Amino acid sequence: MPSHARKPRAGPSPLTVDVLSGILDTMSTSIANTRTTSEPVVVATNLRKRFGDVEAVNDLSFLVNAGQIVGLLGPNGAGKTTTINMLTTLASIDGGSAAVGGFDVKTQPDQVRELVGLAGQSAAVDEKLTARENLDLFGRLYKIPRAERRQRTDELIAQFDMVEFADRVVGTYSGGQRRRLDVAAALVANPTALFLDEPTTGLDPRSRAELWSEIAELADRGTAIVLTTQYLDEADQLADEILIIDRGQIIASGPPKELKRGLQRDVLEVHVAAGDLDRAVGLVGEVDGLAYDADAGSIGIPVGDDVDRSLELLRRLQDRGISISDFQLRRPTLDDVFLSLTGAPTEREEVST
Repeated sequence: MPSHARKPRAGPSPLTVDVLSGILDTMSTSIANTRTTSEPVVVATNLRKRFGDVEAVNDLSFLVNAGQIVGLLGPNGAGKTTTINMLTTLASIDGGSAAVGGFDVKTQPDQVRELVGLAGQSAAVDEKLTARENLDLFGRLYKIPRAERRQRTDELIAQFDMVEFADRVVGTYSGGQRRRLDVAAALVANPTALFLDEPTTGLDPRSRAELWSEIAELADRGTAIVLTTQYLDEADQLADEILIIDRGQIIASGPPKELKRGLQRDVLEVHVAAGDLDRAVGLVGEVDGLAYDADAGSIGIPVGDDVDRSLELLRRLQDRGISISDFQLRRPTLDDVFLSLTGAPTEREEVST
């Protein structure tokens, strides 16, 4: 008989208390596993947090599924960091509820901590240790076996391009090198949910792009990721869903493309020969928000969210003999969305809020 074949049953055995207990344990484990894989990984429901008279988070609700990246954007003091601190058990929840992996953040904090990784705004590593020693220390805190810790440490050092400085003490690192180590440390235990609070601050463009790639790959492997950032292009590139928060409340949400499309501020920019500019402006007609630059020979024509309108205008100019040297359709950016909703640019948020 092949070693992997099932053995024939010897007949029914009596249903003792121990056997029944084992069956029930197996069933409950199966049900629990089904629950955690079918439900969202991160669930925030009507979260509230006050600091004295200031309501830092006010009735905040959102979900994060496995493999999804949710970006939290907001001006200084909007409540982004406070929200992450509550979800990772670092701050108490004054109102509402939250769960990670099916475990309640308030009543089951130990189980939640086993499932989350956190890279906060400031480095959480020991400056007197090397990167390798720091990663090994985090592995020990997660009670990862020694051989597995070594393997995971080597993987992360290679993954985050830290080989050259992995055995130097952290006190000698640049800001970017510390940031890479801090993010790597959040990944030691292969977390189910990863919280990144401005993860690329201090990184050069190349390192930022490399970290973007790593974050995207983590999501592709099923990690649920919550990201705050002061770089709107970062949120645009990475996030599947964006929540714009102001004064502790969600004021807009949706995929980046939908948020930008909702502004309906597409502008057709057309460059014409200097001698054709006045005639081109006349052919376009009266349009609210029309702008032109005589020195550059350019016309900016608001077209809303109507691509056909852009094509019709270009054909009209060509049919009337206007020489078009260049044109482009400028679409709104997340900066435009953010400014239109909050009236303020993004800024670094204080750790306390």
